[in-house]
Amino acid sequence: MFVIIGYIVVCASVFGGFAMAGGHLAALLQPIELLMIGGAAGGAFFVGNTMPAVKATFKAIPKCFKGSKYSKDTYMELMALLYELLGKVRKEGLMSIEGDVERPEESPIFAKYPKILTDHHVVEFITDYLRIMVSGNLNAMEIENLMDVEIETHHHEAMLPSHTIAKLGDGMPAFGIVAAVMGVVHTMESVGIPPAELGMLIAHALVGTFLGILLAYGFVGPLSGLLEQKAEESTKMFQTIKVTLLANLNGYAPAMAVEFGRKALVSTDRPGFTELEDHVKQKR
Repeated sequence: MFVIIGYIVVCASVFGGFAMAGGHLAALLQPIELLMIGGAAGGAFFVGNTMPAVKATFKAIPKCFKGSKYSKDTYMELMALLYELLGKVRKEGLMSIEGDVERPEESPIFAKYPKILTDHHVVEFITDYLRIMVSGNLNAMEIENLMDVEIETHHHEAMLPSHTIAKLGDGMPAFGIVAAVMGVVHTMESVGIPPAELGMLIAHALVGTFLGILLAYGFVGPLSGLLEQKAEESTKMFQTIKVTLLANLNGYAPAMAVEFGRKALVSTDRPGFTELEDHVKQKR
């Protein structure tokens, strides 16, 4: 929603200001210039990226027009789930969660937390490391190193759409100049026409530069920043799980381990100590 509102504000400010200054909006309507800029940028996008990167970008763009799925409620569900799993381990031993880890979709514990269960990346991360803990073959330091590598890999993958969109935005002004140069070439080959018509051709050529810059900094560039923020949000989820599991692995009780995870959250998403405690008790 905010993306659409932002685009409306950009268009209203630029085109509204131009109209208020006495400009004619019809002069800015140049579909050929848009074809040159958009077509060249789209072609360069496919040339400069692998197919997995292209697919990831097209898959990520619709998420920009939706709200974040990582809210305080989501984090509270995550920590309540971890608390319940670690509490079961503390009472009944590591082997007691083997069924929950192997088949989380059938687990009565995971079923209480649908927001987490629907995120297969998060579920896989939790179950993989609980499975490692059940096996007992790695110590806390080795597990932490392995977690860091996986989180870094996930972050790199999540940042891929942001990088591709950023490169696309960086090229837009240059393609706008290309369109403008084409317009100038057309103008120069038409020097024999009346001055009024010649002025129109020059104006059309300048619109190419204008559109390239506007698309880059008003439309494409901001999407890159938004995708980067969404990637950071998803990474924070894994960091919270990591801190919680490692705290438990180092001997802390489930309540204290969850508190470690709570401290890993940013202030806007972090529930209060009492708020989280009440939520955990309610879920149990």
